[in-house]
Amino acid sequence: MSELTAVRPTGRPAWQIDSADFWRLWFVGLVVFTVRWVETVAVGVFVYQRTDSAFLVAMMTMLRLLPMGLFGAFLGAIAERMERRTTLVIVVASMVVTSVTLAALAHLHVLEVWHLAVASFINGIGWATDNPVRRVMIGEVVGSAQMSTAMSVDVGANNASRMIGPTVGGLLLASFGIAGVFTLSVVLYAIALIAACRVRYRNSFPPATAETVLARIAEGLRLVRSDRRLIGVLTVTVIYNVFGWPFTSMVPVIGQDHLQLGPEGIGVLASMDGIGAFVGAVLMAAFCKPAFYRRAYVGGVLLYMVMLTAFALIPFPAVAGSALLFTGLGGAGFSIMQATLVYLSAPPEMRSRMLGVLSVCIGIGPVGFVALGWLADGIGATWATAATGMTGLVMMLLTRRLWLAI
Repeated sequence: MSELTAVRPTGRPAWQIDSADFWRLWFVGLVVFTVRWVETVAVGVFVYQRTDSAFLVAMMTMLRLLPMGLFGAFLGAIAERMERRTTLVIVVASMVVTSVTLAALAHLHVLEVWHLAVASFINGIGWATDNPVRRVMIGEVVGSAQMSTAMSVDVGANNASRMIGPTVGGLLLASFGIAGVFTLSVVLYAIALIAACRVRYRNSFPPATAETVLARIAEGLRLVRSDRRLIGVLTVTVIYNVFGWPFTSMVPVIGQDHLQLGPEGIGVLASMDGIGAFVGAVLMAAFCKPAFYRRAYVGGVLLYMVMLTAFALIPFPAVAGSALLFTGLGGAGFSIMQATLVYLSAPPEMRSRMLGVLSVCIGIGPVGFVALGWLADGIGATWATAATGMTGLVMMLLTRRLWLAI
């Protein structure tokens, strides 16, 4: 039976996955996602209050993405030759060290914007390993038949963190300052490190050969060129990450300047996207069948672009928050399906490589963050965000022939 049409065992709930290692990997992702969203809002507000520059706020998020574009393909090729559980432990441990350093600087009242920029880039390297390491491990632990369900549950964790993280980040920043934010990061990362150490799964990997990392990357790119499904998936991924996702960096700016909200209100506003995404992930896990994978993927991006444009232009906080709920619904369909479609379309021996290529496409996002930040400083965050959303819709229309092949 084709992996694309394999079904879950009958008589079991869609979310039920009988693997302790899956839930350990899921928990590591949940913690990392939560810290990411706690820090994204808190750092955005902190940097904007220090510099009054929307461009620098966008750069903080851009630096978290940049390593995907720079190193994603290399990490995917290298991951095929490594024991992935050990790699995961090293990555989480490095995040602990980074947060300890930032917390110490904040408590000593010497934290500067450039410290945050360096830390964002370092943590971005860890983030770039998520697809070729942790998510490949999830696929190997649960099997292809449950990959879509596992991705729904995993993305659901990400989306749950987007509900909780921004609110917590805003409240901590308002109550305890940036030092309180990074102290929480240390505690959460330490718990994730314990969970990563408890993973029992060990992958097999081929012995070292004369084939270089560059040769394996080239082989992966040849597969992409020969498979119209992969071309379509990766094209939509690039459009989303250049014209869609960067708008999240403008939420603190729009919340403060356009909607007149404080740190707590900005945190709650940013959480609306996560609430919608969590609901979307639950619906996907329960009801999405292989026949609807393309519709969920492409339709999710279209809904996301429309709603982010509406969010930017709406002057009322409650209505703007409602628009963010729908961006979350659309983002859930996209996020779940991008890794699932690439994983199922690639040969088993090349899945790490293909998810590394996916990370590169995600890593093109810094182009969108730089452009949005520059445009926001010129014409304001509201109009810059609306313009990028409408441009994304135009790009989806122009590439229709490519994504119809998915």
